[in-house]
Amino acid sequence: MQQLIYKGTTVSYTDEGKGNTIVLLHGFLENSTMWDAIKPSLLKRNRVVCIDLLGHGKTECLGYVHEMDVMADVVAEVLQYLKIRRSIFVGHSMGGYVSLAFAEMYPDNVKGLCLLNSTTRADSKERIELRSRAIEAVKTNYKNLVRMSISNLFRPKNRKVFQAEIKAVKKEALKTPLQGYIAAQEGMKLRFDREALLHFSPYPKMMILGKKDPVLNYEDLLDQLEGTEVLKVELPDGHMSHIENQQEVIDALQEFVKVC
Repeated sequence: MQQLIYKGTTVSYTDEGKGNTIVLLHGFLENSTMWDAIKPSLLKRNRVVCIDLLGHGKTECLGYVHEMDVMADVVAEVLQYLKIRRSIFVGHSMGGYVSLAFAEMYPDNVKGLCLLNSTTRADSKERIELRSRAIEAVKTNYKNLVRMSISNLFRPKNRKVFQAEIKAVKKEALKTPLQGYIAAQEGMKLRFDREALLHFSPYPKMMILGKKDPVLNYEDLLDQLEGTEVLKVELPDGHMSHIENQQEVIDALQEFVKVC
């Protein structure tokens, strides 16, 4: 991985390939390695940049609240350093929230936007309460809470099918420092509703959603897409589509890049 310093904080990223630039942004408790199985197909014709978001992977924390706008600024810093002007963004879960923040803050730098198991809407009151409880619980029971959180992202019937993959995801998740966990949760609680981007932004957009996603309500996601021209890819499983429906995600992303 390569590194740069942003406001005294080490930010890690990878930059590979040639062609149109695709920026891959991981989710909460993930890091750039989540894209390892997806990346090779995209690298055949594209330049692919993967960034470890604040407090995840090999990127350090920047304070005690990592707002999505702050994470988007870090992404912008990396792309400016690499002299990349316009990119196609693919964000998984929290990475989708960061992509949306980036798209709102730097609209001229976006060539396409794909939300992978993510939502444009802000947290509900119930979701904010869940995050607050998780923040308190993680201070005393970090490892067990993280392990349980990862398992709960998969469709129940897939937890046996993907045992090896889940074990690997948990191993990477446990590399996230406690401060990174808390700062990201606090940041997600504060994020804005950006549903308007689905309606009014000029570039191609795609949403990949899991019908049995235990984190995001399927009907709510469909409601967000109502009246838009956003490409919709519906998959049968949970929140971890890049694992549970890997080939379908690869195929969808390859087709989306062509549209962009």
